[in-house]
Amino acid sequence: MGGSAKGPSVLIVGTGFGGIGTAIELKRAGFTEFTILESAAGPGGVWRDNTYPGAACDIPSPLYSFSFAPNPRWPKRFSHQPDILAYLRRVIAEYGLEPHIRYRTEVTGAAFEGGVWRVETNGGETFEADIFVPAVGQLSRPALPAIPGRESFAGDAFHSARWDHDVDLTGKRVAVIGTGASAVQFVPELRRHAAHVTVFQRTPPYVLAKSDPSYRRWQHWLFEHLPATQLLGRLRIFLLAEYATYAMTRHPVLAKMFELRTAQLRRRHVKDPELRAKLKPAYPLGCKRILFTNEYLPALAQPDVDVETRRIREITERGVRVEDGTEIEADVLVYGTGFTATDFLGRIAVRGLGGRSLRDEWAGGARAYLGMTVPGFPNMFCVYGPNTNLGAGSIIYMIERQARYIRQAAEQLTRPGVSWLDVRPEVEERYDREVQRRLGHSVWSACRSWYRQADGRVTTNWPGLVTEYDRRTRRFDVADYRVVGEGA
Repeated sequence: MGGSAKGPSVLIVGTGFGGIGTAIELKRAGFTEFTILESAAGPGGVWRDNTYPGAACDIPSPLYSFSFAPNPRWPKRFSHQPDILAYLRRVIAEYGLEPHIRYRTEVTGAAFEGGVWRVETNGGETFEADIFVPAVGQLSRPALPAIPGRESFAGDAFHSARWDHDVDLTGKRVAVIGTGASAVQFVPELRRHAAHVTVFQRTPPYVLAKSDPSYRRWQHWLFEHLPATQLLGRLRIFLLAEYATYAMTRHPVLAKMFELRTAQLRRRHVKDPELRAKLKPAYPLGCKRILFTNEYLPALAQPDVDVETRRIREITERGVRVEDGTEIEADVLVYGTGFTATDFLGRIAVRGLGGRSLRDEWAGGARAYLGMTVPGFPNMFCVYGPNTNLGAGSIIYMIERQARYIRQAAEQLTRPGVSWLDVRPEVEERYDREVQRRLGHSVWSACRSWYRQADGRVTTNWPGLVTEYDRRTRRFDVADYRVVGEGA
């Protein structure tokens, strides 16, 4: 694989929204020399892997979709996993991306050598490309807690992102460890079948209700024949998300109205004052991810569900032992413990100029200019990289801006004598200082969460409005880069 008269060659890793969005941007601009490597047997990223009961997006579908490919046939406002995966597959087909995808091809390493990226796979193949685009996401690698005895449990145990559908939960005692975005969706589904569910909660989440109607036939007709009607809905959701981000990053007082709403929901759905006290967060709203659900709080209030707040001491053969020595027996363990969000690029060993290791460069925390590119790693552009996650809003908006920027980088590489684009260290350093300073004043620095590293550095989130990110990535400024010519 190499460059051609049509432009530089590009190798993309991952077929989630990030990888597919980048490929479409390149193809629409006339770049055809690109390959997408995918470790699984099919596309979809998190929407392929997360098949737990109740799996759905917590961003309304009119906004959680590509701006250039609206879907007038979403069945609900907050679509479920099968519908999102079907949408992504349809987009892949419409833009003719299948011939560019290599499935069951896991990338294990990438090195910039001789002016090109050499990418190795678990099958022993080596691919070469001018541009390397890791699009593996922040929420793709499940995190299992380091609880003593975890391997000793005699029953079935699995992470929510690797749901074992062969396990029959009917009449079983199920222990759920974790209360994050996945758990609030699958816990209500579990209690429909299980004899009893025990939810082990370390920190209660803030929960907001969601308006989640099914779209009717006349609405589908309207969206299809008058697209502006769906666009108006998208704009409304976008503005609400920007307001929420503004409250969390600049004016925490504005977040109080959301806090009052979550308190109203607890009073409405949880009549037991002791349980209600367990479910009241003791940290600022937005510091951890806000969760949208209509069924979680009512499920916790049922007699066949217990919320356990005593700290877990160990996993035993028969269940979970808590701090006072009590053993809570279970037939099945489900881990809703999230993902290794701050471990960017996962197991891929990346080496840049002079053999320098990206893992070493990121030893103090992942960082990249505009969340995409790192000094000493020419022509590498991450999608959904460091500090591009959102506390509110659609990550697909951010992905489209990154894809646009990468396309502009590819255009720069078509200029005569231009082979490498290596972001200047002082540019990246200045950018990182600004981002971390702003994050230090945001709500995301106010408590422990998956947004932060152990040392307090926030490596995941973008500190401002998405419209600011749009502005800052709109034009590829070649002055930010060290430009190296052919033969250097």
